[in-house]
Amino acid sequence: MTIKPDAPERRFMFRAIREARRNFARPDGGPFGACIVKDGRIVATARNTVLRNDATCHAEVNAIRKASKRLGTFDLTGCEIYSTTEPCPMCFGAIHWARIVTVYYGAGIRDAAKAGFHELRISNAQMKALGRSKIRLVPGFMRAECLELFESWLILPGRKLY
Repeated sequence: MTIKPDAPERRFMFRAIREARRNFARPDGGPFGACIVKDGRIVATARNTVLRNDATCHAEVNAIRKASKRLGTFDLTGCEIYSTTEPCPMCFGAIHWARIVTVYYGAGIRDAAKAGFHELRISNAQMKALGRSKIRLVPGFMRAECLELFESWLILPGRKLY
C-alpha cells in the first residue's frame, strides 16, 4: 500500500505519536500511543498508562474505551486505529472485539521487545490468521518515526520498563 506524504493517514499517526510523547514528560507508561478515526475524523487518542497500576491500560485499549464512550457503543465498525507499535495480543483481541476495520502500526512487537518491554512475540498477522479475523493490517506505517519513540525512550532518565 502506497500512502502519499500529505495523506490524512500520516496526520492520524502523528497524533498517535504525539500521544506517546506525552509519557516522556510524565511517564505513566511506555512510549506507546494510539488514535482511532471514523469517517476521516479523530474519535479518540490515548497513550499507555500501565504505570498507574493497571496492566490493561495499553494505548489501544485506552483509545477503544474513549471511542466507545464518545460514540455510545462497543461496536466501532467503520473505525480505524493508528498505533505507534504493533498491538500486543490483548490489544489485538480488543480491536477484534470492538470490530475495528483497519490497524495501522509503525514499530513491530520485536522492536518493543528490543527496547526492553515484556512482549509476547506473536505477530498480528499470526493472530489474524489463527483467529480468522477480518481486520486489515497496515504494518510498518511510518516505522522510522515510531522507532524514534523507542530511541528517545531509552535515553530518558527515570524511565520504567514493564
